[in-house]
Amino acid sequence: MANSKLYKGSLTTIILKLLNESEKMYGYEMTQKVKEITKGELNITEGALYPALHKLEAEGLLDVEVKKVDNRLRKYYKLTEKGNKETVSKLEELKDYIKTMETFMSPKFSLD
Repeated sequence: MANSKLYKGSLTTIILKLLNESEKMYGYEMTQKVKEITKGELNITEGALYPALHKLEAEGLLDVEVKKVDNRLRKYYKLTEKGNKETVSKLEELKDYIKTMETFMSPKFSLD
């Protein structure tokens, strides 16, 4: 599932959930946390992550804080109040979707 198209539709929710659990995170930290949580089953590429972060920032869901770390500038992302509300909504939406898919995949389901 490392590069599955299934997760791409959930990337926003993944980002919001990570930031909901942490005060703030930077991009690479997010990719590593997802890899750790999923035991390497899910890998988020920078090519997918950064456009999603920029979109969430443009929508007012994230604030960005730039800090100098080891003579480099690092962008830290954190949820805004609007982002916190959206996180609750997205997580509920994902739970409903998973529940529906579990019902559909149930062995009792039949097309007959």
